[in-house]
Amino acid sequence: MSDSKRYAVNIVVLMLLIKENKVLLMRRQNTGWADGDYDLVGGHHDGHESLRQALAREALEEIGITVKPEDATFTHFLQYIDDTEYLYSFYTVKKWQGEPEIKEPHKCDKLEWFPLDALPSNLTPATQLVFEKYKAGEIYTEFTPGS
Repeated sequence: MSDSKRYAVNIVVLMLLIKENKVLLMRRQNTGWADGDYDLVGGHHDGHESLRQALAREALEEIGITVKPEDATFTHFLQYIDDTEYLYSFYTVKKWQGEPEIKEPHKCDKLEWFPLDALPSNLTPATQLVFEKYKAGEIYTEFTPGS
């Protein structure tokens, strides 16, 4: 490709924050996408940071906990193919400092711990799929909504 403009894709980091075989989920609100559904803690990569650094930043911004990047273990990679394409990188975190609390009430109205074998039915579609793949030990998924 001789054109200097390259294709850009959105990168998202998400964490499976695990304690006593339970995962912390946040219920989305006022975002305009999947409001009322549960999702994992995480957010967009801002650039000029590693994926694990982005995850640690998002953990602090969204739920006020400190996660060391080296304590985030790669878990799954998902390519989300729709009108806008996303690359999602998932990490398992079992060690952190602080007590999770809602730091962005304009985006999240509830934090709740769910047993890994009893997740809510109202998960965001990609998160639902990743949990299925996670339990099956798979680390890569391609996802196109509606197909």
